[in-house]
Amino acid sequence: MPAAYWVNTFREVRDPARLAAYAEAAGSVMETYGGRFLARGMPAAVFEEAPMERTTVIEFPSVERAVEAYESAEYQAALAVLGDGAVRDIRIVPAVGDGGG
Repeated sequence: MPAAYWVNTFREVRDPARLAAYAEAAGSVMETYGGRFLARGMPAAVFEEAPMERTTVIEFPSVERAVEAYESAEYQAALAVLGDGAVRDIRIVPAVGDGGG
């Protein structure tokens, strides 16, 4: 089963304290579902029309595991901690080579 990448961009951080509490709560959930943090923070560079937004990239063993993580009760509890503390954009993208191209 090919890997998948959870790409999370923060369009707006409204409450840094809530974001920090969310990150603490969500991190262990990602690991429980096989997630491994590859990148986190502000981009070193952006191009074309990309805005300068905090970004997180998490590798999962499969698309299914990434979706399970998002839909889990534990992650939904972490989202409740975040509340309206941030506006985000999340994508789960299959790794190259699985036909998802």
